[in-house]
Amino acid sequence: MLANEHIDNLSALLGAGGLLTGRTDMAGYEKGARYDSGRAAFVARPATAEAVSAVVAYCARHAIALVPQSGNTGLVAGSTPDDSGTEGVLSLERLRSTFDLDLDNRTLRVDAGFRLSEINARLEPHGLFFPIDLGADPMAGGMVATNTGGARFLRFGDVRRNTLGLKVVLGDETGTTVELGAGLRKDNTGVDWKQLFIGTAGAFGVITECTFNLERLPQQTATAYLVPRSPEHVSVLLNAMEEQLGTYLSAFEGMSGAAIKRTLAHVTALRNPFPGGAVPDYVILAEVSRSWPRRASEQPLEAALEEVLAEVWNHSDEPLDDAFMGPPQEMWALRHALSEGVKSAGYVVGLDLSFRRGGVMPFRARMREILASEFPDVEICDFGHVGDGGVHFNLVVPREADGSVNAARVDALRDRVISISVEAHGASFSAEHGLGRRNQHFYDRYTPPKLKSMAAQLKQATAPGPLGSTRLG
Repeated sequence: MLANEHIDNLSALLGAGGLLTGRTDMAGYEKGARYDSGRAAFVARPATAEAVSAVVAYCARHAIALVPQSGNTGLVAGSTPDDSGTEGVLSLERLRSTFDLDLDNRTLRVDAGFRLSEINARLEPHGLFFPIDLGADPMAGGMVATNTGGARFLRFGDVRRNTLGLKVVLGDETGTTVELGAGLRKDNTGVDWKQLFIGTAGAFGVITECTFNLERLPQQTATAYLVPRSPEHVSVLLNAMEEQLGTYLSAFEGMSGAAIKRTLAHVTALRNPFPGGAVPDYVILAEVSRSWPRRASEQPLEAALEEVLAEVWNHSDEPLDDAFMGPPQEMWALRHALSEGVKSAGYVVGLDLSFRRGGVMPFRARMREILASEFPDVEICDFGHVGDGGVHFNLVVPREADGSVNAARVDALRDRVISISVEAHGASFSAEHGLGRRNQHFYDRYTPPKLKSMAAQLKQATAPGPLGSTRLG
């Protein structure tokens, strides 16, 4: 329990409506997007960067733990308090003043509280978008803090690649505010300090403003479902598509048959697109796009994709078992519904893993054998960005009659899969969900001592107070 003196002082700093302390008022900030929940000492809701600085400084001076929270869409317990009731939540949802679009520079300077959907809705009339495609709808600050990737990473890269500047409040006793980068695409004048705050879950400072690179909205898009002849042919397909399409290839998404079946059963508005309704064991959603309207002398993109698929079909390795094109909106609707469909099947142990591009399918094959032997009641419902080596390795654990799950068994399952992925396959245990309490154990296990020592020194320099949910040092 936090002393009333601190509550009163923080309330005075933030003004009316800026501090929440009632259990009902705080409930939405204490629970994450999937399963994780805690108990907050308070929820601070600053409306300006100056107010963020004041709150962070006060908490640093009085050793009050503070967990920054953006859109709260993460799945690794990175934006919610623990169960102690001593941590405060610093919500960035009211940081919504700055939305500065620079058309000549093709950049956007935006406050941390704007959601991705609103950013892109405002950019659409200008023919631009922030090229991060997600099933969730996070806020700008959280996307940077977790270095979000998404379904079009293959073409546009992650948030790190598209961030040109940040404004950050450091976690020191004065709440020092620093501006890092100035919307420049080239700047070799020293250390690129903004990278320190991208993907580190708020441990080094609180992001209050971002400057993003923007891309031209696709004006032509074509999509196809590809059924590989075998798991080994997925890499052959990817390489052949890249060879034939180059940068036109904007997505190469893998979807397991188990995940598709669960989704079609749960989301009844979706149409089963597969011949005879028979869902293949594994399906690739491939997308090609151009950022300009079709020219009169130019082959339609659908025809170009169809021609490439015919060439791939006749490839010497015979990688395709089936392929068919369809309306992009309809094909993407199935891909974007997978998370909801899988979640309906039971308790989901969601593992966000990243491999070398050729390593995804061998890992899947190995885990199917191991889990069938050691956890036979667990269903693998994976999908993900196989074109960049990423996979959301979702494991559905049946619930007990009372709706509960065996927590120790879930921990053992998670530990078994991650240990094999990292130790035997050279994977990352956090591809794009960021760090959080759920990944702390694996960070502690797999991060070399020297790197943890370096992180601790950086933490001491930028945020000596208890900031963020993850211990990097």
